[in-house]
Amino acid sequence: MVFNMYLLRLYSFKLDKGRKMRQAYYRVTKNKEAKQPYHWVLVAPNHEIILVSENYSSKQMALRGIDSVRVNCPYDENYDRLVAKDGSPYFNLVAQNGEIIGTSEMYSSDNTRDIGIEAVKKYGRDAEVRDKTGESTSGTTTGEAKPIVSPQRPWISC
Repeated sequence: MVFNMYLLRLYSFKLDKGRKMRQAYYRVTKNKEAKQPYHWVLVAPNHEIILVSENYSSKQMALRGIDSVRVNCPYDENYDRLVAKDGSPYFNLVAQNGEIIGTSEMYSSDNTRDIGIEAVKKYGRDAEVRDKTGESTSGTTTGEAKPIVSPQRPWISC
């Protein structure tokens, strides 16, 4: 009986290895009671939220925010490493025009904050969009960031 349980565990482990790996994704939601009801979060493959947006007045503006993450997330200079009043490290992803695109959670150390930044760099560009607004999906982002060259940083081309 014990041997059979071992084989069953071994077999199910092999099945799990064959499954598709979890992927990061953007989840777009709508809070009908808010003045600016649209919002997105970037969720890592382990289901941890790694970046949170501001609220937007339209779904299209929220999707543009996601496009901005895709363009700006690969570059370290677009991350402001900050410390909250209580001493907790966190970061903002900032667009080339200086506007905040997204904010992280509060971390327990500078090291864990930097791991969070690396996760946004790794997953932010290619994560799929999951629309949880209950509205039509027309006008959603394609997953491809439009190439731009920064006038402030001409050496950056996305």
